Amino acid sequence: MRMSRFAALASSLVLAAGAALFGAGQAAAAQADFGYVALGDSYSSGVGAGNYDSGSGNCKRTSRAYPALWAAAHSPQTFSFTACSGARTGDVLANQLAPLNSGTDLVSITIGGNDAGFADVMTTCVLQSESTCVNRVNQAKGYVDSTLPGQLDQVYESIRGRASGAKVVVIGYPRFYKLNGTCVTGLTEGERSAINGAADHLNAAIAKRAADHGFTYASVAGAFTGHEICSGSAWLHSLNWLNIGESYHPTAAGQSGGYLPVFSSKA
Repeated sequence: MRMSRFAALASSLVLAAGAALFGAGQAAAAQADFGYVALGDSYSSGVGAGNYDSGSGNCKRTSRAYPALWAAAHSPQTFSFTACSGARTGDVLANQLAPLNSGTDLVSITIGGNDAGFADVMTTCVLQSESTCVNRVNQAKGYVDSTLPGQLDQVYESIRGRASGAKVVVIGYPRFYKLNGTCVTGLTEGERSAINGAADHLNAAIAKRAADHGFTYASVAGAFTGHEICSGSAWLHSLNWLNIGESYHPTAAGQSGGYLPVFSSKA
């Protein structure tokens, strides 16, 4: 009787050890097979962070952008980085989706700001009157209400159609300005407030469409609080006439201290 009990115990221990080893092997295999695809616009490609990959051309992708930082930390078996400066929803559909497939496990994307006229809004507000700026901001918000949702739907449906099992993290945009801050921006407090309001309006629309498609939305507004332009510790470039394309984009610190932790918490 004692021998049979000992044999049963030994057998159980062997089986448990085997299961543990098998489970570990499965976990290792799952990690080894992990595929990540990073889509989107300049906020994902890393414009403003510097050290651009010359092979990415005008897309200005960089190893300092949050997708590359996340991939470096987690070593997915496959990492496809197709985000591109200036991209709109149509550009994502036409040029960025090829790496997606049934083996894709994780997708990140920032998109919608260029469709809503981000660059023109900022140009108008910098060069023209406060009333003209506010009118242009309201036009952009109208576009976000009337047209952008359908454009986002097309992108999100295409992502899901190509990568049916992937977790998709849709990331928003920061507010640009600390209100009542101390700095010279060439903008009035009313203009800064209107621009921040437009960012919130855009983010709300993006979050709604993401949720309706079963995607995870990640807000960076909180992460950038205290690090806006005029904060004294900005993670965003202010207007830079010598490098206009980097204006109003996250710095390297904004990518690593703002976007990366937010994305990592959702990935």
